[in-house]
Amino acid sequence: MPDRPNRRKVREGTVVSNAMDKTVSVAVTDRVRHRRYDKTVQRTSKVYAHDEQNDLKVGDRIRIQETRPLSKLKRWRVVEVIERVK
Repeated sequence: MPDRPNRRKVREGTVVSNAMDKTVSVAVTDRVRHRRYDKTVQRTSKVYAHDEQNDLKVGDRIRIQETRPLSKLKRWRVVEVIERVK
């Protein structure tokens, strides 16, 4: 069977909160061109991601992947840790 046509989205972001159990809040920054002024602007959105090991700290850079709904707000899961905070 060939690859599924709609691959799951993968994003990189920074952990901004780890106060919940097995959940982290991740700030994902997108760089987009302004439609009128053609200036590059940064758009930040905050998403909740599933952290099974519960070992992420605030400031860690991680890669997350879209998944089925895990709770009311959780739609992402942690794929890998890119950089740990010092």
